[in-house]
Amino acid sequence: MTAAAASPDDGGLDDRVPFLARLEREDRAALLAIGRELSFAHRSPLLQQYEPSSHVLLILHGWTKVTAAAENGYEALLALRGPGDIVGESAALTGRPRSATVTALAPVRAVAIVHDRFREFVAHSPTVSLKLLGLTSDRTRAADQRRLEFASMSVRERFAVLLLDLVRSHGRRTDEGIEIAVPLSKQELAGAVGASREMVQRLLKDLRARGIVITGRRALVIVRPSALRLIARASCAPPTTLPRQSTPTP
Repeated sequence: MTAAAASPDDGGLDDRVPFLARLEREDRAALLAIGRELSFAHRSPLLQQYEPSSHVLLILHGWTKVTAAAENGYEALLALRGPGDIVGESAALTGRPRSATVTALAPVRAVAIVHDRFREFVAHSPTVSLKLLGLTSDRTRAADQRRLEFASMSVRERFAVLLLDLVRSHGRRTDEGIEIAVPLSKQELAGAVGASREMVQRLLKDLRARGIVITGRRALVIVRPSALRLIARASCAPPTTLPRQSTPTP
C-alpha cells in the first residue's frame, strides 16, 4: 500500500513528473544511448556545488538529495530527485559552475552525458527542448509557491507539511505506521524547512511524546498523519511539497 491515501490532496504540482517520463519512447531511448551508465554508492556525491560541470546525469535507479551550502556553513535541502529525473542540466546549458550538490541516499545508477553531446541532442530535437523547458518552468513555479506558502507558516507548520509530503512521496506501510523510506538526518530535515537542527530535534521530541511519530537511527515512522494535517492546516495554507518524482523508472 502506498502512502498517497494517507495524505491530503497536494495540488498536483507538475514538477514531480521526471524528465524521462515526459519524453516519447523513441526520444528517451535515443537520449540514453548517447551516454554511459555509472554507479554511485550510498551517500556518495554525484555532483558537487561550485565545481565546473562537464556532464548531466539521468537517474535510472535510486534516490538522491539536492543541497546547497551557504558561506556560513548552513546547508539547505532543496529537493529529492529519483528515477527518471535529470540533474546538472542547468550548468550544462549555461556553462556555469554547479549551483548545488547531489548526493546518493541509496545506491544509484545513472546515465552520464557530456555537455557537448547533450546540447547537440537538445538543439536538434525541438520536442525534447520544449520538454526540458517545461520541466525547468515547473520546478521554478513549484519553488516559488513553496517560498510563498512557507513564508506564512511557523517552523512547526512547515515541518508538519514536510513530513506529510515525505509520507506521500516515500511512505511505506508497516505494522507501526507509515515509514519514511528515504534516510534523512535531522540536519537535512532542518535544511528543508529553514530551521536549525536543534529546533527539529525539539519538534520531533514533542511529536514523539504525543504519539504522532516514532524515531530511530535514521528511521522515521508516522503513526498519526491526521495529527500532522491538523498542525499543517493551522496556518490555513494548502499543503506544499518538497520537489520529488513518483513515476517509476522508465
